[in-house]
Amino acid sequence: MSADGEMYSEVLEVAANHSRAWLNSLSSRDVNPQKNADEIKLDMNFALPDGPTDAKEVVEKLAEVGEAGLMAMGSGRFFGWVIGGTLPAALGADWLVSTWDQNSASRIATPTTAAIEEIAAKWLLDILGLPSTADVGFPTGGMMANFTGLISARQKVLTDVGWDLDKKGLIGAPAVRVLVGQERHDTVDRALRYLGLGEPIEVGVDDQGRISIDALRSALEGSSGPTILCLQAGNLHSGAFDPFREAIEMAHKFNAWVHVDGAFGLWALASPALRPALDGIELADSWATDAHKTLNVPYDCGVAIVAHPAVLRSTFGVHASYLILADGDHGDPSEKVPEFSRRARGVPVWAALYSLGRNGIADLVDQLVGNARLMARELAKIEGCHVLNAIAFTQVCFAFENDERTDEICARLISDKSIWISGSKWRGRSVLRVSVSNWSTNVDDVMIAVEAVRRAASS
Repeated sequence: MSADGEMYSEVLEVAANHSRAWLNSLSSRDVNPQKNADEIKLDMNFALPDGPTDAKEVVEKLAEVGEAGLMAMGSGRFFGWVIGGTLPAALGADWLVSTWDQNSASRIATPTTAAIEEIAAKWLLDILGLPSTADVGFPTGGMMANFTGLISARQKVLTDVGWDLDKKGLIGAPAVRVLVGQERHDTVDRALRYLGLGEPIEVGVDDQGRISIDALRSALEGSSGPTILCLQAGNLHSGAFDPFREAIEMAHKFNAWVHVDGAFGLWALASPALRPALDGIELADSWATDAHKTLNVPYDCGVAIVAHPAVLRSTFGVHASYLILADGDHGDPSEKVPEFSRRARGVPVWAALYSLGRNGIADLVDQLVGNARLMARELAKIEGCHVLNAIAFTQVCFAFENDERTDEICARLISDKSIWISGSKWRGRSVLRVSVSNWSTNVDDVMIAVEAVRRAASS
């Protein structure tokens, strides 16, 4: 049986209709899933048919049964974790990426997707004010973007001390010390485990989670050898930014590679009003971010930026006889990310940037921050509610009189279903953490959230 466009038309129309219905419901539906995983599994737990099932029926079944177990993460009233929505242009582009079905590893084999990703990379570096000569790859998310920067770091610092990592491996290699702030994200530690670098050395931070320059100096002077420093653009709880210029210049005096985890906060560079808070960040050696957070493209799209293309490409480059690989300055997409077979994740990034334009991207970031500041001001008016952080970016952390009261209000908010705010632990106490990450969140959504907290606090 040969495939043609007509075979897809009806099933794509079914998928489009259900997609439109889902998107149209986000402004009014409960945020919480209606059923848990066990209930959904029970609804879907039928025997695999012996024969084929019509494609339209398959998609209908998936949509009708699956919807009850979906969190409305695209809602303007979803403030959990750090999860953005999806811009219309990015969603449309993502559909095309799936339809085109290109294995975007090679410039020669997939020129359209390679070219679009290179343009997206150029735009990103320009918008963020990072070195125009840097390489940009599009891995699966912030976790693998951190991995990409850190594996490049491992390669470079060991090469600098004369160790051939490719030939000798890690066994017997000089120990690599990795310095991190005490409040880094867990994905940094996870990436270090993947890389065989073990536990990092913790460096003290201030009350907003910013790395202490005095503590960093002591750590750098305390031992020698190949060194990697991990900094943070956007503390998970406070949203604060490390003191980049001073920290990076100091680390470079010790020949350290500096990597910045900017999963959501790196996008502050797109805002002229916020960029001064990240002064000196452009001096780092690598940066990681998630396009599905602040930029609001669909999931499965990280951005890894490495200031030293030769290091990145030597780390991931493969030259097998059956591959058609590009020569020249650009390099192949497969030389910039851990994956070989990969979808063209940079295409939705290109679409989001193109649809917003330079000023629109700045407005998006400023809008998110403005809503976070409004949320903080209004929450502070609720009796017993204490906002715990200075609003540096899109995060708001608040708590009540004690942990028991905070946890109780968190449970009430989850039961309320009109919003989603997740609980956490920060600086030894229970907190409620708001992350304003969705492009569609407006003032009404903020006030609905504030009223939900007020109801939970007064119950």
